Amino acid sequence: MTRTAFVIDRSLPPGLIANTAAILAMSLGRARPELVGPDVLDGDGLRHPGITTVVLPILAADAEGLRDLRARAERQEPAGLYLVDVTETAQRAKTYQDYTADIADIRRDGLRYLGLGLHGPAALVRSLTGHLPLMR
Repeated sequence: MTRTAFVIDRSLPPGLIANTAAILAMSLGRARPELVGPDVLDGDGLRHPGITTVVLPILAADAEGLRDLRARAERQEPAGLYLVDVTETAQRAKTYQDYTADIADIRRDGLRYLGLGLHGPAALVRSLTGHLPLMR
C-alpha cells in the first residue's frame, strides 16, 4: 500500500499555496502516471478526463520544518520514496530555462523550500509526515 502527502509552507499566501500544490501534483503525475485514473463518462455520455486515484492531503509546515523533512525524505529514496520539491527559486522563475539556470548557482543550504511531495510505502510516508497538521 502506498501513500501520498504534500507538505507546504504555511506562511505562503493562498495563491502561492495553490500554485505550489499544482506544481507538486503535475510532477507527481508525470513520475507516477498510474496514480491518474482513466477517463470516465457521465450519465449523458460526456467524457471527463481521469483524475487522481489517491488522496492528496495537503499538510502544513514552516520553512525550517520543510528543510528538515526534505533531508529526512531524501535519505528514504532508496526505500522507495518518491520526493519532489518546489523551491522559492522555481516560484520566482519566469521560464523553466530561467529556473534551471538560477538553481544551478544555488547550493543546497541556500535553497528555500515552499513545498514537498512524497509518495511511497504508506508506513514510510506516514512516519515522515504523521506529526504534521492539515493545511487550513
